Amino acid sequence: MTQIRCKIKDYIQPFERILAVQELAIIADAEPIKNPNNSEFTVVTNTRISSLAERLAYWETVTSKSSSFTTVQSLREATVNVVRNGIDLDFLKSSLPFTDQIPLPNRRCLRYGTHGIHEYRGKFFPQLVRSLVNISGTQTGGIVADPMSGSGTTIVEANLLGCTGLGIDMNPLSVFIGNTKCELLCADPKKLKSEYLNVRDSVLESEDRSQSQFIYLSTLPPEDQDYLKNWFGHEVLLGLDEIAQIIETVRYKPAKNLMWVALSNILRSVSWQKDDDLRVRKEVRLDVEVDPKKEFLEELARSIRAILAFLYQNGSKKQIEHTIKNGDARECAGLWEKQKGKVDVVVTSPPYATALPYLDTDRLSLSYLGLLPRPKHRYRDHLMIGNREVTEKLRSDYLHRLKENSIELPNSVHKLVRKIENLNRDTGVGFRRRNLPALLAKYFFDMRDVLSGVFTVLKPGGKAFFVVGNNHTIAGGQRVDICTADLITDIAAMLNFKINDSISMEMLISRDIFKNNTSASERILEYQKPVYK
Repeated sequence: MTQIRCKIKDYIQPFERILAVQELAIIADAEPIKNPNNSEFTVVTNTRISSLAERLAYWETVTSKSSSFTTVQSLREATVNVVRNGIDLDFLKSSLPFTDQIPLPNRRCLRYGTHGIHEYRGKFFPQLVRSLVNISGTQTGGIVADPMSGSGTTIVEANLLGCTGLGIDMNPLSVFIGNTKCELLCADPKKLKSEYLNVRDSVLESEDRSQSQFIYLSTLPPEDQDYLKNWFGHEVLLGLDEIAQIIETVRYKPAKNLMWVALSNILRSVSWQKDDDLRVRKEVRLDVEVDPKKEFLEELARSIRAILAFLYQNGSKKQIEHTIKNGDARECAGLWEKQKGKVDVVVTSPPYATALPYLDTDRLSLSYLGLLPRPKHRYRDHLMIGNREVTEKLRSDYLHRLKENSIELPNSVHKLVRKIENLNRDTGVGFRRRNLPALLAKYFFDMRDVLSGVFTVLKPGGKAFFVVGNNHTIAGGQRVDICTADLITDIAAMLNFKINDSISMEMLISRDIFKNNTSASERILEYQKPVYK
């Protein structure tokens, strides 16, 4: 048995401190004892000190009498400090891996490695995912799944822990970003750097040429061409076309995909999309000079440095299995047929009930990258869980299903839907509020299907963590809280999950352009599939 002192990160939030102590207790298989004089905890354990350093998410250093380690997580986060202000690429390589001086972060760091290569409206933090996988007891070689994988945070962290990662998302852009992030974890830094320099030079050289025809754009379906011409200035679209043609010449797939992701990430800023608006609303700005090549090169330079720094620090690693599919979370049991009863842990953050127009925010990228033809956007958007749009017929169908199949959902859901329906009756409310009871019914039917699928794929004793946001509405002039976390937990109980303690999260100031549209209350819900004797 070895006594090990573990220093917790000073700047983490209260809920993260709870997770930190839990993950340490599970990995060390010992009860952490708090040192009252500092931010250290002590464990007496048979677990190797190197294993603690490799896995812990919320800890800075681990120290025994004979050795001391900075945690791998802290080292990865520290690479972000190295690449600030556009460090020279050759100097970057010579600076890593760290030896003596480590510029440890003194504040939250979410953009290390591949996590920061594209803005995303989600609120899933890499350290949160890592800690939950640790708390689940999942070992290296285990299976970690996320049926609503978004930009791939869970799958990336699963791979970094040496686990197989399984993801599903209905948004093709999310799937593309997630797969790109995972591929880059084991990319060849020499090839990445070489391809980056070639593309950078080609884009800079194109400044001396003038292109008058759309070459890349002409390869897209006619409906997408027309749509994009309506959302970008002519010269901007020509500039994007030149960039796209250059990207098409890249041979090394991880580099090529990274460049498409970088291009996707600037589309909103160089378009006529209204700033800070979740909906694609137009605001023609003829008085603003937009340079897509400059924007692209700045975005790509930032991304390539962050990834190279991560790769230089992390060293050469074998690619861990990951699969992120374009599919429906409600059908996860069928999509993961081969993994039924084998998944160790599910970590996911489902959409809020009617809170965000998820697919709508990515229309420009979906069209420009050729990921989803424009005519299919509306149909796909209607399929999304948490979608806010509904036809009159579907509204009637959802409410009819709720009334005719009362045992499918718990009484708490029925009470909420009836309350909003009654408060809005005969009040002349707009169509969005009139539709809300039906949309809530659909949302909770959808979440029931997701939970049922998760129950099927989990191994006996396997855990599922759902990070869920609550929200509210106004009905009949009254505020009505939509306690999504409690309602989903009621559904999980109906499906025979064991309900473990949940943890309340203090919402943090968002780092992205969607910060004004986030929920103020989230909980980490923990469910467990029973072990049947």
